[in-house]
Amino acid sequence: MSQNLEELKNKIIYRSSYRGTKEMDLLMTDFVKSIINDLKFNELICLNEFIELDDEILKSLKNKESINNFNPKLNFILEKFQKF
Repeated sequence: MSQNLEELKNKIIYRSSYRGTKEMDLLMTDFVKSIINDLKFNELICLNEFIELDDEILKSLKNKESINNFNPKLNFILEKFQKF
């Protein structure tokens, strides 16, 4: 399990740093690195789903704009993201 945990962390860090725009790369990489070691495996799965969201959605979420069909299980990640 610890190997799967480390693989998932590495995947999340990699994905967070290659988003498409330099600004979002920096924001997401810094955010992910600030919380990744505090999360349990199931929470990491949610974080992985969160970072897979489109950049425009993430920008709207960061600005606390309402997003239709946002997955409620990601709310704890969203709260951390908005406070970051």
